[in-house]
Amino acid sequence: MLLQIPDVFSPEQVSQARDLLSTADWVDGRVTAGHQSSRAKDNLQLPEDHPVARRIGEMILASLQRNPLFISAALPLRVFPPLFNCYEGGQSFGNHVDNAVRQVKHSGMSVRTDLSATLFLADPDEYEGGELVIEDTYGVHSVKLPAGHMVLYPASSLHNVTPVTRGTRLASSFWLQSMVRDDGERTLLFDLDTAIQRLTLDLPDHPAVVQLTAVYHNLLRRWAHV
Repeated sequence: MLLQIPDVFSPEQVSQARDLLSTADWVDGRVTAGHQSSRAKDNLQLPEDHPVARRIGEMILASLQRNPLFISAALPLRVFPPLFNCYEGGQSFGNHVDNAVRQVKHSGMSVRTDLSATLFLADPDEYEGGELVIEDTYGVHSVKLPAGHMVLYPASSLHNVTPVTRGTRLASSFWLQSMVRDDGERTLLFDLDTAIQRLTLDLPDHPAVVQLTAVYHNLLRRWAHV
């Protein structure tokens, strides 16, 4: 499932994050890439333990905890702390698949990367190129969203970032371990939850609401690994 989640950050939060990022010290983005990815990766990144990365990362996680669309789609169990990247001057990230497991620095915690997320921090008209291109069984999808909007997609997908030929592309990328590791099962639960919410709004007293809610939770109980 590939899902766009709007307004994870408000314009004010985007502005605050941009101000903080403008003061940060960027390093070669290959410091967090795996062996294969490092050959395709050409960008700048904040170190994982940089104070600015931690501060904006906490803002992102707090916003996602209040976002019902994200919770319903991701069913998050663990979240790898958000990373921050910058592309400019022709920089790009060639085709790659994200590492299956990520180690959270200084914590001893591992995160299985079921889902990848990219939160855009620059508007599309601020740069040329820089599309996130994701390949799945339904084809190739090019994603370039307004600042503050996020895309969520299976981490198993082959994907790339096209060269940025003008301006600067700023974004946060991170990974999630879901309670439901299988993308097909997770998508069925999301579709069912969405249908229940719509039925609740239209026919709140209909007995099917309770029945379908029971089906949802019994499927989640069957598929969840916590």
